[in-house]
Amino acid sequence: MQLQTQSFALTLLPSPNFAKPTERREFISLKRDPFRPISLRCSVSTASATPLTATSASTTHKPFPAEVSRSIMELSSVGTLSTLTHDGWPLGVGVRFAVDQDGTPVLCLNRTFSPDKRSALHVQLEQCGLRTPQCTIQGSISRPGDDTVLKRLSATWRKKFGEEVEEDSLYVVAVDRVLQMEDFMEDGIWVASSDYKNASPDPLRGVAEDIVNQINANNMEDIFRFCNVYVDLDFVVSETKMIWMDRLGFDLRVWSPRGVYDVRIPFPMEVTDEKGAKSSFNGMSQLAWEVEKSYCPADFNKVKLLKQVVGSALKGAQ
Repeated sequence: MQLQTQSFALTLLPSPNFAKPTERREFISLKRDPFRPISLRCSVSTASATPLTATSASTTHKPFPAEVSRSIMELSSVGTLSTLTHDGWPLGVGVRFAVDQDGTPVLCLNRTFSPDKRSALHVQLEQCGLRTPQCTIQGSISRPGDDTVLKRLSATWRKKFGEEVEEDSLYVVAVDRVLQMEDFMEDGIWVASSDYKNASPDPLRGVAEDIVNQINANNMEDIFRFCNVYVDLDFVVSETKMIWMDRLGFDLRVWSPRGVYDVRIPFPMEVTDEKGAKSSFNGMSQLAWEVEKSYCPADFNKVKLLKQVVGSALKGAQ
């Protein structure tokens, strides 16, 4: 299944709300009295059902898998560390961790390890109760030997948890490769160590959950309108929610009598902060409202491809 992306430019009539400067940009309720035409460009695409590759972000309007893994590691603080015991059995234990500037996991442990230092650190991040992206870092665990490195890692731990740590208990996992998965029961993507270390975590990672919760609580009319205007559906949407937001766009989950689907909708352009994300969302809401009210024609091709969610029957809308 291939990604479908269409771009369009429409003449819109803005709300007076857009002309008023505010100290903090919030989401706008769409009750407009249009006056002056403006032009807004936007594109819409869906998530592909084809397994992603590490170079497909430009075509899917989604962050690279390496970026997603870095974001998961930055936002999380607990995971499962699996190592080999002295008798050769694998053992997984829950651990707290921080990450260094290049994404290297830093752990505080009070145990000894077998001569075989191979290990795996599994971390997952629940997104608004709808999806659980996860990454598993494969590598070797060891203690840093350099005093300068130890002091830097101690500072990293202190910044993450607000507590001091015994330097003798600090360990790092040298990253060999990373398995990134979008959710349970989905195929994963292997990310090379160099790609992981060179990637940057998503700039919206610290505010994405609050933004999504705010939209799901106060802007459901907009989300339904996005489904009806931007997506070519041949069924009735019974419920929809936003799953997550990143610098390139956001994902929606759509419930219907025919099944549950995810759809990816990109921003008109990349955003780098909360203000930009809210501004883009408001602009897209404006566009959808104008099309719905027939102030301008829907002279663009709607999205036709949806990604069906596996095992979704057990996870209905709340």
